Amino acid sequence: MPPAAEDPQPVDSDIVLQRLSRLHPKLIDLGLDRVRDLLGRLGNPERRLAPVVHIAGTNGKGSTIAYLRAMLEADGRRVQSYTSPHLVRFHERIRLGRGLIDEATLLALLERCEAANRGENITYFEITTVAAFSAFAGDAADIVLLETGLGGRLDATNVIEQPLASVITPISIDHTQFLGDQLAQIAFEKAGILKAGVQAIVGPQQPEAMEVIESRAANLSAPLYRYGREWSCRQVDGALRFEDEDGTLALPLPCLQGACQVENAGLASAVARKLGRLAPSPGALAEGLRTANWPGRMQRLKQGPLVRRLSHENDVAWELWLDGGHNEAAARMLAQTLAGWRDRPIYLIYAMMNTKAAERFLEPLAPLTASLTAVTIPGEENALGAEDAAACARRCGVKAAAASSLDDALERIVAQEAPGRVLICGSLYLAGHVLRRNG
Repeated sequence: MPPAAEDPQPVDSDIVLQRLSRLHPKLIDLGLDRVRDLLGRLGNPERRLAPVVHIAGTNGKGSTIAYLRAMLEADGRRVQSYTSPHLVRFHERIRLGRGLIDEATLLALLERCEAANRGENITYFEITTVAAFSAFAGDAADIVLLETGLGGRLDATNVIEQPLASVITPISIDHTQFLGDQLAQIAFEKAGILKAGVQAIVGPQQPEAMEVIESRAANLSAPLYRYGREWSCRQVDGALRFEDEDGTLALPLPCLQGACQVENAGLASAVARKLGRLAPSPGALAEGLRTANWPGRMQRLKQGPLVRRLSHENDVAWELWLDGGHNEAAARMLAQTLAGWRDRPIYLIYAMMNTKAAERFLEPLAPLTASLTAVTIPGEENALGAEDAAACARRCGVKAAAASSLDDALERIVAQEAPGRVLICGSLYLAGHVLRRNG
């Protein structure tokens, strides 16, 4: 996701990032040759990293990394992480120790990568991934948490030849134009991060996806540590009960909201248990679950201009929530959360990219929604228009209208509806716009 045009305070790295986004005619062009070539020109920084945990999957990658990072930091480890997309600033993607990469360091790395690339074709994600590896190589750490961008087999991050562990979060249908429209095809791409002899920690999967993962692991002699087989987790009496061959842990419920978070927290705990000398203590696991932070995922907004459009600060009748989930599996998990919100009506403000299956996303949410107001994601060329988005919602049986902006949508809801919960959802691009707009 290149820097948004409406960002009110552009910095020098934004200018370089805009240039880098024009180095390839396509936003996405999966392959490893361009990345390997540029890394070679820069002295192969990817070979000088701390032990790497490489994470692929469709849903839950970011939350799993957030928990795992918090657990490791609670145990005194210095953690580097690479995630995407960013919501407000590119700097969010690259974390060095306990903080985001600073502007001066990022700018220098981007310019160095740009010069080494010599104007040749390379995608935005590829060259910025090279910049992240360069940042990590120049900064001492105990461990690197590395998230794939799209897929796995041909993702730019998959140049890491011998990670400490491979992790696969739940796989579902998404990015079909790049990964295929069958679950087995998508699982094949995600399982492409598995490496010979490297342990693989696997989250909950549909049987078709698990079959592909198991076949790939068997071919590589990669030991498997699977949800429902070698480990399990569930909510019991207000706590998270984690079990594996080494015993049972009673952990606090995760601090992040949403029905999927018990599984995400369980997967992070499973990964943590398999880190050998880097494995956090049970106390650090508990602290990580209590303190993890991952904006834009079932996040309640409690202050800011958008919140003030709903109510006065002392009026608790309205709540404003934000979630960046954008595929059918994410919507099903979101619906589980909404099903527990029985005390007040639920109103959706919704937008999507036109590359996503809007009606499949809306169908699980429709029975739980009092009304929907559609908007167009500002500044995004491939955004689904508000009128088309509203029409999709009506076909799913939801009372829906289009609005010109977030502010317009909120004003309409307050004017026309009884107090309740407002959930802004449908896209991480929209989530980023909301966080920028709300300060």
